[in-house]
Amino acid sequence: MDKRFSEETIRFFWELQFNNDRDWFQAHKQQYTDHVLTPLRQLAEEVYDRFLEEHSDLPLTLRVSRIYRDARRLHGKGPYKKSMWFTFRTAGEDWSRQPAFWFEVRAEGYNYGMGIYSAAPATMARFRREIDQHPETIRKLAQAFAQQERFVLEGECYKRPKGTPPAPLDQWYNRKSINLCSYHPVDQQLYSQDLAETLLEGFTALLPYYNYFQALCARGD
Repeated sequence: MDKRFSEETIRFFWELQFNNDRDWFQAHKQQYTDHVLTPLRQLAEEVYDRFLEEHSDLPLTLRVSRIYRDARRLHGKGPYKKSMWFTFRTAGEDWSRQPAFWFEVRAEGYNYGMGIYSAAPATMARFRREIDQHPETIRKLAQAFAQQERFVLEGECYKRPKGTPPAPLDQWYNRKSINLCSYHPVDQQLYSQDLAETLLEGFTALLPYYNYFQALCARGD
């Protein structure tokens, strides 16, 4: 039986923010399993299988997050994460330096998109060289991105700009990483059977950007 997110999903995340300890979690573990983990896994597997049917050549594996924080990195935080997510990403230890697709749900809502979690400085330097020397491809992508309204461009910028290319490339040039994100508050779509279709449409729209940055990362120096 398919399970989808519900008001119980959001209630769990809100209550976890105020009761982030082992005793509370153990008492509510079945709620977590039924209303968070199970629907997240089912959604992830459905979207992944359907996406890879159309794009079997992509080097993507499915990963669903764990709610448990690494005990070595609590830094005063509770032992449980305040959100859950899944990613379509490359295998290996350096996955965070490669482009990936993601979906995340939390108390305040949900988001999805594509980006590089922790881009290597060499990758972004290569990106700037591509803009300087061969701007045609990324200019077309940047122009198309500027004309849509679903996703926003994010990524920390250098405090000292590396250069000032003309618009719309100026929005991309000085970032330490690239993330293309779509943010949503809690709404009926989160609870709907259509959520998988929405994610498929979004990931497909971002595929040209994924292909560009995947090739950039694979090229090396």
